[in-house]
Amino acid sequence: MTQREKILRHLQQFGSITPVEALRKYGIMRLAARVAELAEDHPIESMLVKGRNRFGEPVRFSRYVLKKQGPPQL
Repeated sequence: MTQREKILRHLQQFGSITPVEALRKYGIMRLAARVAELAEDHPIESMLVKGRNRFGEPVRFSRYVLKKQGPPQL
């Protein structure tokens, strides 16, 4: 299974993914690059999230979300 397939499967199952999740679960270090490739065919949006690193310092990181598609508009 390719990295893109792993990310897409994760998004379909859980709805979102962060770079830390991608690294820990799948060994994917360049999540943003893979998401950019997936976004050509799938509705994925990026959300900037505030958090803290392991030292308690404030950090920001992206959470990628698979947007739900509604029924087609007529």
